[in-house]
Amino acid sequence: MSENVPKDLLYSKTHAWVRTLSQGSVEVGITDHAQSSLGDLIFSELPAVGVTVRVGIKSAVVESNKAASDVESPVSGRVTANNASLGDNPELVNDDPYVKGWLYRVSLSETPSDLLSPEQYAKLLAQ
Repeated sequence: MSENVPKDLLYSKTHAWVRTLSQGSVEVGITDHAQSSLGDLIFSELPAVGVTVRVGIKSAVVESNKAASDVESPVSGRVTANNASLGDNPELVNDDPYVKGWLYRVSLSETPSDLLSPEQYAKLLAQ
């Protein structure tokens, strides 16, 4: 099975992705592998703007017909936006997990140090 692992992102071992936006700001979502494992999403609970998220701590919840799954933040900082489109269309995460299906944006409080390169993440998936 070939996994969709874009080369312009960084990844967490818990199947979240991080896209660098502007200086000190990133976008966070769940990987194609994660959304595929969950199945069709029916609900998402995203962090409110202004909330502080921390690496490894639950920052969001995505729910499918199969299960609800916590999303651990891959970064630490203050949430500057969340994807309001997911309120009415949680399936955007299934349809386009790396563009339209982003979860939230963060102004970083520290530079993430334990994120995986696309190659490292692809190796993790292959195990």
